[in-house]
Order: sequence, then C-alpha cells, then structure tokens
Amino acid sequence: MIAYLLALAVSATGVGLVDARWRLALWRDPVRTVALVALGAAFFLAWDLAGISLGVFRHVDSRWATGALVAPQLPIEEVVFVAFLSYLTLVVHGAARRILERRKPR
Repeated sequence: MIAYLLALAVSATGVGLVDARWRLALWRDPVRTVALVALGAAFFLAWDLAGISLGVFRHVDSRWATGALVAPQLPIEEVVFVAFLSYLTLVVHGAARRILERRKPR
C-alpha cells in the first residue's frame, strides 16, 4: 500500500495551491524556492543518515508505506517528506512575512 506517499502528495498539492493563490514561495521566486527546498531536504537527509548510522533511526515495515528504500534504512517516503517539510516551511514563512508587512504602521 502506498497510503503515506499518497497523503504526502495530496498535502503537497494543497500547499502548492495555497502558494499559487497567494504567491508565497514557488510562485513568487521559483529559482530561490527550489534551491532552498533542496538545501532543506539535504540538511534533513544528512540528519537522517547520521541518525541511521548511529542506530537511532531504523526502518520498520508498515502496511501504509511502499517499502521502497533509497538507502539502507531510508524509505522513499522520508525523502518526499523532508522535501515537503522544506516547501511547507517556505510557504508558511512567506505567509507570515506578508501578514507582518501588512500590520506595519505606514
């Protein structure tokens, strides 16, 4: 079953629609957003790999996941999740910035 991967895709689509509507990240500056998502994903994947090598993190089979691993103990869902987390953070940051800019006295 690929329920978790599908849930991530649906969630990313929703965040993407919010981003497109209010131009908060990708729709505002695509090159910068892609670079920052890649940087954030690389950081979290390095964190995951360090945890895996130290025995802190380990992959456990789940009926909700695909079972596909991109590295030992690192499921494909984790790669998609860290990219989604990075993108979501940029969208939330863009929204917060916009709200704070509108609240400034003129």
